[in-house]
Amino acid sequence: MSTQRVTDRPKLLADPEACAAQTKQLREPHIAPLTVFVEALRAQVGPDLSIPNFDPWDGGIDAEILYLPEAPCPKAVLSGFISRNNPDETAKNFFELNAEAKVPRKRPVRWNIVPWYIGDGKHVRSANRADLRAGIRELPRLFSLLPRLRAVVLVGRKAEQARSEVRDLIPKVTIFDCPHPSPQFVNIDPANRRRILNVLRDIASLTVSTANAQGM
Repeated sequence: MSTQRVTDRPKLLADPEACAAQTKQLREPHIAPLTVFVEALRAQVGPDLSIPNFDPWDGGIDAEILYLPEAPCPKAVLSGFISRNNPDETAKNFFELNAEAKVPRKRPVRWNIVPWYIGDGKHVRSANRADLRAGIRELPRLFSLLPRLRAVVLVGRKAEQARSEVRDLIPKVTIFDCPHPSPQFVNIDPANRRRILNVLRDIASLTVSTANAQGM
């Protein structure tokens, strides 16, 4: 029985053994090209900028959905992964909302508009336009590694500022705007949680119907 089937749950990556197990999966065929992409990006920007890995439990290069929030959080830097399993409330909300919307775990992959950490170790500062421009410049390489992509989800208002650039880069892919699943947003009003859930359900329906139409 695989580790994923036993332990896939919110905040799993608070466990160092779980982080180590996922690190061992970074060379598996579905994720290896994205791992190489991250390593090349780290070499390009230098050691002063922390860039977490893609989560090997997501769809990797076979993903049909790309989630793009603003930037990595401190917990992503600590775990080493951009993951819904990170030990923070935002990741927990996103884990639970994807499960409720019935988005299969292997259908999406998660990254960030700004792929490197832009905080002070405890908090992420808001991305400025220069941050967004620098991150957007790296998206063409990423998109070239995702041949099955059908939806890009811009998560949060800052990420939504990249809509026109993303649309120009991949005009045939549907772009969604999704509120950020932070506890400050989700917990303030039950309607906010429903807003995110409705977007995720629309995404799940789109990708399933597209796959069915293409006989996949």
